[in-house]
Amino acid sequence: MIRDIVIVRHPVSVCVPVNHLVTLSVCAEGTGVLQYQWFTDQENEVTQVLDGTEANLTFKAEKTKLYVCRVNDLFCNSVSSEWVKVKVLDIDKPGLPVHWQGEPHIAVNPKPQTARHGTKVTLQCIAFGIPTPHYQWYRNGRPLAKKTSDTLQIDCATAEHKGSYLCSVSNVLEESWTEPVDVDIVKTDQLPPAALTATDKVALLIGNLNYSNHMGLMAPIMDVHELANLLQQLGFRVVSLLDLTREEMMAAIDKFIQLLDRGVYGLFYYAGHGYERAGRNYLVAVDAPQPYQPENCVCVQRVMQSMQQRRTALSVILLDTCRKWYNQDCIPSIIMPLKPSGNTVYGYGTCEDAEAYEVQDGGKSTGIFTKYLNKHILQAKKVTHVLEKVSEDLGKDPLVTGKQAVEIKHTLKEPRSLVDPIRTTGHTRELHIRDACWRQANEVPEKMGLLFLCGVDVQVSFSALFSNILVAFATIKNTGPRTEDCTVTLSSVPPMEDIFSGPGRSEEMESLLFKTSDNPDCTLRLCALQKLKESLVIKVDLHYTHTDSKLRHTESQLLDIGKPLVASCKLHRMRSQAATDKKCEGASAQTMGNLSRSRPVLHQTLAGPCRPFTRKAECATKVAVSRCNEPEENDENELHDFSRHC
Repeated sequence: MIRDIVIVRHPVSVCVPVNHLVTLSVCAEGTGVLQYQWFTDQENEVTQVLDGTEANLTFKAEKTKLYVCRVNDLFCNSVSSEWVKVKVLDIDKPGLPVHWQGEPHIAVNPKPQTARHGTKVTLQCIAFGIPTPHYQWYRNGRPLAKKTSDTLQIDCATAEHKGSYLCSVSNVLEESWTEPVDVDIVKTDQLPPAALTATDKVALLIGNLNYSNHMGLMAPIMDVHELANLLQQLGFRVVSLLDLTREEMMAAIDKFIQLLDRGVYGLFYYAGHGYERAGRNYLVAVDAPQPYQPENCVCVQRVMQSMQQRRTALSVILLDTCRKWYNQDCIPSIIMPLKPSGNTVYGYGTCEDAEAYEVQDGGKSTGIFTKYLNKHILQAKKVTHVLEKVSEDLGKDPLVTGKQAVEIKHTLKEPRSLVDPIRTTGHTRELHIRDACWRQANEVPEKMGLLFLCGVDVQVSFSALFSNILVAFATIKNTGPRTEDCTVTLSSVPPMEDIFSGPGRSEEMESLLFKTSDNPDCTLRLCALQKLKESLVIKVDLHYTHTDSKLRHTESQLLDIGKPLVASCKLHRMRSQAATDKKCEGASAQTMGNLSRSRPVLHQTLAGPCRPFTRKAECATKVAVSRCNEPEENDENELHDFSRHC
């Protein structure tokens, strides 16, 4: 006897985050072998699901779709299941538990609201669940009739709508509750201003210190590193770079500008030599010739203009550099002004035609402006108020009294702060793009274990000091049965010059290493990764004495770590055409790999016996120095125990 096909268990609708693995199941009974075929309906177009010929359909959920299963027997009978919806939500950081079984998980909680009388109020609760959760809204502990969707909307708010709201979310597995939130209905004159938010926060930090034709600096190492850590605490995606040529600076800025978008907070920070000409500020690249022209430098106002063109909600430029008037006969950069857009902030470490200084502070070098900037930057205040506190503290510092003063310029239309929260609603696609770009520039190779033939186990790990400086650590974890006096050394192919191995700079870098490692047996600092054009290979050499022969042996292994950190961004290619054009014009430029090891001679006459130059801020006898057309960055006549960021 042929029985009708009966579906005893229909599939169920689900709500999951994007790319979650979903299984829809149907259970049917009938005569003989049953056949299954799944179909999907998207935008009123029903299509057959490829490979959907089993009772269970497993797939990665990418878009919200409807699904149905048709069941056939061999006697031309068929029946279809109920249509079910696979709802897919693209929510940043959904926070699902690792072993999630489908119980309701609240991804978006309702937010407290203060609304005007007569306006619309919307509360939203979004939860994942398998099956799709059921919603029930409550006000003051009482269920609201017919309020059973993920969104509670009040079209015309009145005093009776004031109260405490929460939402119950449940399915067959479990029930969850949101935290109660208050809805306050006020008259128009009682309404507080809406909280300001950013759709994202992006920061580019550049510090130049090892100059090929100009006096070197000390402070950018620690200043950039510490400021990067503080900005990360504020939710910024930070790329920090040291020692860039002009073409590398321009390429990095281009990449930074691409990450900006409507509603984003963008912050650009620079520490190094600089000058001012006709109201324009110029940042000196490490390969700038002597003397240099505007075309050898980066114009700050061009950077701000590019930031404004991306319609950012806040554009901040912080400069710890000199602003001495230099080369006033040169033609300044031509910049066409934009329509006033507001919400731009310039924080200058010093005022016009003045120098900015770096000092030894507690055993580390720091720019005085950045020292006080780092002290106040985490404060929940309007960004200009933070800079005012920096200005006040710097003004009280006896080391620079009458020599350096902070200058603030801004067009803020709103009281925006660097601590403003990030709200990604409606911007998740752009957020994912920025996140992918940021991760690309900050990707650190994974820890690796190496077992040598002699039985010695060596662990190689990595840490990023900056986005273009990687440190490799090698640690001997276990020695072999017939080895003693084991040592390990690291090298790279191609060789990456350690540009911070000189006196003073090495100590500052070592202080950073101590914070990121646990007493490794060997370290290798890999600098200027922005110049890397091929995969980076780490060579690990193990040296040991064989306990039987007492002979010294060496074994080697190679680790290909690809293009780590900013090397993967290919900054050397982004402006390759510009570099070619510049070469054709005969402009002088050097890459970091070809920097001269000698520094320009500083002509100075010291009072008393000759002594080495120090960057520590302390009282010193004035000296006479001959002037030239070079900006005063290379002169040390007023405070020759300071180094100037000129």
